[in-house]
Amino acid sequence: MKRRSMQLVSRGVDVLRQIDDWGAEHAAAGVVRGGAVVATHGPLDLPLRWASVTKLAVTLATLVAAEEGIVDLDEPAGPEDSTVRHLLAHASGLPFEGAAPIAKPAQRRIYSNTGFEVLAEHIERAAAMPFADYLRAAVFEPLGLSAALRGTAAAGIHGTLDDLLRFACELQSPKLVAPETFAEATTVQFPGLAGVLPGFGRWDPNDWGLGFELRDAKERHWTGTRNSPRTFGHFGGSGTFLWVDPEATLACTCLADREFDDWALDAWPRLSDDVLDEWG
Repeated sequence: MKRRSMQLVSRGVDVLRQIDDWGAEHAAAGVVRGGAVVATHGPLDLPLRWASVTKLAVTLATLVAAEEGIVDLDEPAGPEDSTVRHLLAHASGLPFEGAAPIAKPAQRRIYSNTGFEVLAEHIERAAAMPFADYLRAAVFEPLGLSAALRGTAAAGIHGTLDDLLRFACELQSPKLVAPETFAEATTVQFPGLAGVLPGFGRWDPNDWGLGFELRDAKERHWTGTRNSPRTFGHFGGSGTFLWVDPEATLACTCLADREFDDWALDAWPRLSDDVLDEWG
């Protein structure tokens, strides 16, 4: 990751100070442009829960496992007729929580924490090592992250803003997997599936890549109104988010400890639009 200092102050740092009004006890945010950190605000070294942004790190570990030949994206995993690809794309038919499928694979886009827990168990068996250890070896250590998985593979990573910024740099210019692999992960999987994104509503289609939610033409989205359709990322229920906009060559990250609620529906898009206004 190219950077001068994580304490870098820019003329646009005032843009990030709006997170102080979110009502969180702790909040931190940063912006990456072209692989370099251009602004941060808030503590860089305070571990906070990534919540469902965890799924992006789990996705990257899965892609590493696929390139290492530990798993195949199209091998069976999860419910009957489901594969690793279905689990990553929230298309396995598993519910948000619970072990019993509520649809056939590739029938609906059902956002599923259970799907990622099943995915981690599948990789754990294939790699013959605890999934937390594989995640650390495949993603955290190569990127120099202090983050750790402390619980479910759907939402259990705790890490610092410094960690999340380093991870965002990797997503801007992947080194851990081949460009072709990453391009596939950020391309729509099982096109045309409708579904609900918890807290934001139903979209038809609700486009998703391999682990990465895709902005595409979605309205009332958690990213900004100015984010390009090529934007990909994820948000988490602890007030966290990470998006990457390839057209703007920007990534924006945020960690907080205020649970997701209606406050985020305006706060996150506003911050995202202001970031794009300043650095896009």
